[in-house]
Amino acid sequence: MAKVDDNIITEGLSGRLGKKLVFRKGRAGTTIVSIRAKFSGDREFTEDQLSHQELFKTAIAYAKKAKSQPIYKKLARGTESNSFNVAVADWFSQPQVMDIDPTQWTGEVGQIIRIQAQDEVMLATVSVLIQDANGNILEQGEAVPFEDLWWYYTTTSQLAQSSTLQVVATAQDLPGSQSASLGTIPTNNTILPSPVFLMRCWFPAGTQITFPGLIC
Repeated sequence: MAKVDDNIITEGLSGRLGKKLVFRKGRAGTTIVSIRAKFSGDREFTEDQLSHQELFKTAIAYAKKAKSQPIYKKLARGTESNSFNVAVADWFSQPQVMDIDPTQWTGEVGQIIRIQAQDEVMLATVSVLIQDANGNILEQGEAVPFEDLWWYYTTTSQLAQSSTLQVVATAQDLPGSQSASLGTIPTNNTILPSPVFLMRCWFPAGTQITFPGLIC
């Protein structure tokens, strides 16, 4: 694919030229030239290709409804993309939980657990769940954005700290994709390194997944 800017020969061109070239106009006034795609009439798709096509259909359906959101319009402004394209890309992206910091928490009510999370566009929510080693939920609620990439969760229950307590932080973006990170609280109140478990929650909402204490 080639982009042509301020060329008197190609200016204003759009459509197909012969059987090989396709011209289209970009949002910034450029002319984009590409080779026409060729597809066999009897080709068969693999399972992965069919699965991706279904995901893309879902992304398209989301973008049609969400393209009017101010954040997508803002990100598209001054680029070759429009708000619809940005929304599609956001649907395929995934939020991240990078860190759980419980150092200000001693098990008392009203203390802070810090969560560091990010998304390519914007996070909708960051939730926190405290559970025991058996997956029994002891407390849960929503964190609030603080500064930079940090979100603060204020505890609401008095809990006796032990090596069996686990903190699960889940970040959700605008399309509803989620990722989660789990950390174990040892007796010295330092989060133990643990693998980040990333998950994609398409729908229906409320589906039980195989991760202790998490429902997406």
